[in-house]
Amino acid sequence: MAHTCKSCGAIADDPGHLCDPTTEVLSCDYCGAKDVGVNHVCKQKLTAMKYSCNSCGKMAPEENRLCNPVEIK
Repeated sequence: MAHTCKSCGAIADDPGHLCDPTTEVLSCDYCGAKDVGVNHVCKQKLTAMKYSCNSCGKMAPEENRLCNPVEIK
């Protein structure tokens, strides 16, 4: 079960990593799986990732979700 921060919206599997945690059941927008962890990666989600952050390595479908985006080729 994942937790979200009421203050900043950050998401973490462990509530101790958030300043004001709340419990939220996450569902995958890509495959529809219920109660997934923060690091859930399914085939559909992986296919949608088009950019990687050159600073931290996070992946995203749009470059505006990353601080230092580089297109994955």
